[in-house]
Amino acid sequence: MAIYTEFASWLNNNQGVLTLSIFLATILLGWVSGIFSALRRKPKFALRVIDGPTFACTFTTGKKKGQFEVHRTCIALYLSVSNVGSSPSSLEALSVGYHWNLKPFSLLWVKHSIGWFWLNQQAVALEDFQAKIGESTKVYPFLFQNASSGFNKVETYLNIGQSTNGVVYFEQPDSWGGCFPKVNREEVEVRVKLADTFGRMHTKKFRIPMVSLEYARKYNPSFGKTLSELNGEKLPFDLV
Repeated sequence: MAIYTEFASWLNNNQGVLTLSIFLATILLGWVSGIFSALRRKPKFALRVIDGPTFACTFTTGKKKGQFEVHRTCIALYLSVSNVGSSPSSLEALSVGYHWNLKPFSLLWVKHSIGWFWLNQQAVALEDFQAKIGESTKVYPFLFQNASSGFNKVETYLNIGQSTNGVVYFEQPDSWGGCFPKVNREEVEVRVKLADTFGRMHTKKFRIPMVSLEYARKYNPSFGKTLSELNGEKLPFDLV
């Protein structure tokens, strides 16, 4: 009983200090919880490929590098991107990687067969990707590039729960030897790496078809021509 009396007396005598302590503790807890809440809020982009112009293609250019034929690899991906995280963000950049077709037990094989060879710079497609459906033509939107027809509006800022889709297109500069995708059952394993505006990376692996240039150009007559146009050259099969 004496202890209770002393405690009650202490509370009465130190009421101001106690009130201030509670106030400061409340502010501290609110600040800490705000920080943790902010840390929990972050975007998360889910990636998937859609039926359409999603494939890889390697073709020779008619040139030679020593004893090797020079070739180029082009990759088109028709992607869907959804923000399944807890914060809005923008799509900043997208890269695609694949394994080189190299023989084992070489240093290059370790780097590009166990590791990945990355195409970090998207090529500007000279024409829209499209497909004939009966008497109509379906034009596929681009993810980052505006369609030449003005068909699509690029949407790179995604709110929570929002999604967008479009084609991304890559052309690898002149290469030779085994510096092209390794094919297994007519498919290529690729890894897509998407950066958001906060610098976070969102990655996903896919298996996509390896197709002929003739097949690829059914979707885009200018498939594989961007680097040639920039270099002011004509590929042998494009000469008229």
